[in-house]
Amino acid sequence: VQLQASGGGLVQAGGSLRLSCAASGTIFSINTMGWYRQAPGKQRELVAVITSGGGINYADSVKGRFTISRDNGKNSVYLQMNSLKPEDTAVYYCNAMRRSVNYWGQGTLVTVSS
Repeated sequence: VQLQASGGGLVQAGGSLRLSCAASGTIFSINTMGWYRQAPGKQRELVAVITSGGGINYADSVKGRFTISRDNGKNSVYLQMNSLKPEDTAVYYCNAMRRSVNYWGQGTLVTVSS
């Protein structure tokens, strides 16, 4: 499974960004897709994940501000980020799980200025 993420950038606090991630390769049996992030000096953490059946889990820190969605026909997952805060600054990684194996995209940088 190969994951190609896009959509990061620089935005002011309170602004919005939309991340996209497309999966290719051996994509059948992909169950969970989602987003993780890693800020400088911190461990990678879950942001939001969505199962093939539409089950969703968000980190508490992004609930009410971020929305994850998935297009199974396009093998893609999206993250709409609203009301961004400086503490959302991080490299965001797309993730897919297939048969208990995790796959990662290359990461896209999101920088939120105060």
